[in-house]
Amino acid sequence: MTTNLEQDILSRRTFAIISHPDAGKTTITEKLLYFGGAIRDAGTVKGKKTGKFATSDWMEIEKQRGISVTSSVMQFDYDGCRVNILDTPGHQDFSEDTYRTLMAVDSAVMVIDAAKGIEAQTKKLFQVCRMRGIPIFTFINKLDRQGREPLELIEDLEEVLGINAYPMNWPIGMGKEFLGIYDRYNRRIEQFRTEEEDRFIPLNDEGTIDVENDMTKTSYYTQALDDILLLDEAGNDFSEEAIEKGQLTPVFFGSALTNFGVQTFLETYLKFAPGPQPRLTEQETIVEPTDKDFSGFVFKIQANMNPAHRDRIAFVRIVSGKFTRGMNITMNRTGKSFKVTQATTFLADDRETANEAVAGDIIGLYDTGNYQIGDTIVGGKKKFQFEKLPQFTPELFVRVSAKNVMKQKHFHKGIDQLVQEGAIQYYKTLFTEDIILGAVGQLQFEVFENRMKNEYNVDVIMEHIGQKMARWIRNEEVIKDSMTGPRSILVNDRFGNKVFLFENQFAMRWFEDKYPEVELYSLL
Repeated sequence: MTTNLEQDILSRRTFAIISHPDAGKTTITEKLLYFGGAIRDAGTVKGKKTGKFATSDWMEIEKQRGISVTSSVMQFDYDGCRVNILDTPGHQDFSEDTYRTLMAVDSAVMVIDAAKGIEAQTKKLFQVCRMRGIPIFTFINKLDRQGREPLELIEDLEEVLGINAYPMNWPIGMGKEFLGIYDRYNRRIEQFRTEEEDRFIPLNDEGTIDVENDMTKTSYYTQALDDILLLDEAGNDFSEEAIEKGQLTPVFFGSALTNFGVQTFLETYLKFAPGPQPRLTEQETIVEPTDKDFSGFVFKIQANMNPAHRDRIAFVRIVSGKFTRGMNITMNRTGKSFKVTQATTFLADDRETANEAVAGDIIGLYDTGNYQIGDTIVGGKKKFQFEKLPQFTPELFVRVSAKNVMKQKHFHKGIDQLVQEGAIQYYKTLFTEDIILGAVGQLQFEVFENRMKNEYNVDVIMEHIGQKMARWIRNEEVIKDSMTGPRSILVNDRFGNKVFLFENQFAMRWFEDKYPEVELYSLL
């Protein structure tokens, strides 16, 4: 017999939405929130003139540019499930934030632009999901615009990504001639731009519809029936087991902007998406979601979600058991125990006090500087550490200083907080103590500069020192001052580890030949 706690845990669905920029990821998030009753009006990212911005894009720079630059978390209830959505930045410059977010979910929804097919960033993020064996659901978006042939898009999925695809529905026409979708799973046709009561027409035993209307007289309807016949005869079989293992992706066609096909997708997704999954610890033990002791890990830290309060929130994925406000938790890294009196659940930047949460949920803990990304927290007596979260080796570097020397205090506070968030990587030269920042992409520096000005009231001077090859050192005891030179800067990272910044591959090879005793390594 399942307990109330087990039932609560089984009702959770926690997923990330991934895509290349501008495939419509944030728009589909808005529509899902709309169906979940979390927002009354699904405004789009492009609604700048009306002063409306995407609910999940709450940061000032996101509103200015109409892009997501940080992962955001939203929660709502639908059809007996509690859904936690993590909307991730599509831009490759923020891959690190996205990769960490993918460690906190149980499945992923991949949004693909029907006109562009699979793009570079989608491929990269898909590979991370594949590495972790995360089930992937695909939403092919923008059917209300002219795009590529549906069969070609399915072929693309299978050949470029190497995953079997099963179309749950199929488009009837496209662009101006988009008439609706043939819903294979629900055995009905859903008509585009049709009143609610006439929208769904059931299929008969032959897989066609008995009602003759304007749509059935078109070549698009005939073409869709031919395609369905081909998929039934030569396509992949539907398999829940293959979906669970991440070997088969169910594919849904629709248009998020016009709100078509999104509700059908959500309802079908909730039937087949996995609930909270077990997690591995560094001690190679498995923590089951239904273990009675509370445990979780910090996968993100965000400063100034409410600039008026200068707050910091640590985002925690609950892995097992139940969180109750006021409970005592222990942080594995420091061994310190403390009482949690303030915790929140999220709707982008709107927050509610969380009195209780269970495995699968994402909660926010108010942070005064205690937490770091990757920290494990537990409520019981067991001590363990969940697997490490990915950290990237940065490739671009700048020297940074405050324009106004009188603002040093604010400058250092801002840098400390943004570095702890994982927004940027921090290094300090050994002798001159210059502050050097490292990033995966240029846009990270622009966001850093923007946030320093808007959130900490500090103008910064950034001197670009170009691309470098950062390498950490396994045996720091062999390092001597004489090993540094104009082509290899020695710095400390934020944890005090020594790191060489080499000018290029040639400079690194020269160093390795001259000092074979030094063991260098890179991060992801």
